[in-house]
Amino acid sequence: MTMSLTYSPISTDWPRQVKTPGNREWERSAAKWLRELVPARYASYPLLIRQPVLLARHAQIQLQQEIRVVRTALHSARAELPALGMPESVIEHTIKLYAAELTQLNHIARAVRVVSQALVDAQTPK
Repeated sequence: MTMSLTYSPISTDWPRQVKTPGNREWERSAAKWLRELVPARYASYPLLIRQPVLLARHAQIQLQQEIRVVRTALHSARAELPALGMPESVIEHTIKLYAAELTQLNHIARAVRVVSQALVDAQTPK
């Protein structure tokens, strides 16, 4: 069974920077927002500029990797940072920083998923 992701522009996952589907130039605002989430060199590729669904896919992959990196940093901080000479107070602040970043990245990843689904839905003939 395939579960489709539903989106609601009034959902807390819908990014404020993106106009809701049905609004004039909502896809342009989605593409602009997505370009801000990927490294600049990807955001300048003409194919990704012309194909927002591909841009959304790349943003999803990019975020998955960032989440993986932050999780690794978070889980290894307590074991590895003392050997680097970091005092306990710095280690605690670092762990809080990584935890906050992980929360933020997960929120962005959910937003990318709902925008991506809306872009796919917009391309699907009705």
